[in-house]
Amino acid sequence: MPPRKKEYGIKRESGSPVHFRSPVSATTVRRHSAVVPSVLTFAVIVASGGLLLMIEKGMLNSVQTPPPRANGNKVEYRPRNGDAAVDVESQIIQEIRNRTIRSMCGQKNMPHSVWSLNPPQRKTLLQHILVNDEHRFLYCYVPKVACSNWKRVLKVLSGALANVEVKVKMDHRADLLFLSDFPPEEIRHRLRHYYKFMFVREPMARLLSAYRNKFGEIEAYQRKYGAEIIRRYRKGYAKEKKIAGNDVTFTEFVRYLLDEDPERMNEHWMPIYNLCQPCAIEYDFIGSYERLETDASYVLERVGAPRHVRFPERQTWYKPVTKETLHYYLCTVPQKFLKELLPKYILDFSLFGYPLPNTTTEYCRH
Repeated sequence: MPPRKKEYGIKRESGSPVHFRSPVSATTVRRHSAVVPSVLTFAVIVASGGLLLMIEKGMLNSVQTPPPRANGNKVEYRPRNGDAAVDVESQIIQEIRNRTIRSMCGQKNMPHSVWSLNPPQRKTLLQHILVNDEHRFLYCYVPKVACSNWKRVLKVLSGALANVEVKVKMDHRADLLFLSDFPPEEIRHRLRHYYKFMFVREPMARLLSAYRNKFGEIEAYQRKYGAEIIRRYRKGYAKEKKIAGNDVTFTEFVRYLLDEDPERMNEHWMPIYNLCQPCAIEYDFIGSYERLETDASYVLERVGAPRHVRFPERQTWYKPVTKETLHYYLCTVPQKFLKELLPKYILDFSLFGYPLPNTTTEYCRH
């Protein structure tokens, strides 16, 4: 057997090591990539807004689009506020997203069911799907996409919380039911008969949100990841023992992501595709963080939530990732690193309809 790659480890408070793999070579990244060149090319062009060019040149002739849902029913989007303009816009967004997902997920190399995933992929997926049996729905949660507030909603629906405004620290496991808690036959039943939804977010904004939160506010993440990231990527710190880990730069964080296997990343920066596997599960609705209030209201109505159950308002202390903030942080990262990073998240960009970020020198001057 070939020798195992060297792993870097630091100690958790419990004493068990937290492993950091040694930097991954370009060859290894290519070998482990789940995206074949043809699909990756398609994804890049779609994400860059080049779909019309592909049609014109006949490049989509080999892309097979699966038929509509078996029951033929069209899912209508009607938000609670009844705004006709919002209704039409939302339906267009959903239709574009659904067509893109059907086209790309219809390719032979993509998974077509939960059971076609390898064990680690399936474990990650099932551990991220929350279950509500009373209202018969499944919600795939994505960290940094308002998942804490959705968990509050689920706890209110189950009776574990009186209302979404209760001032209590969120326990991300207690009083929640996960699809991984069930045996295979019950998993199949719920996947077949329950309403399934997830929420997505612009990939780089989600990464920046995770970076600011975990390395700027959470001491456990600073100790667990921050200190080792600094040792690995900051000159002169390789053998430093006492590092707080609270001053990781965004560039250092990006370099760390480049050396990580997407399927083994921490859930806060693992690609949405790997967390929720939209090719293996046919979601009835995919909402957007950018349209959170409207999309959340629609989902609550669609699953039959009581009228008094509403989606929580954003906390006053919350610091949103604005376009200006994202522009600033992306432009602090050398372009060569961003160009290497984007392929890791290309399916998040392309499947969910987000354009690739502009990080050219000219753009960053403004």
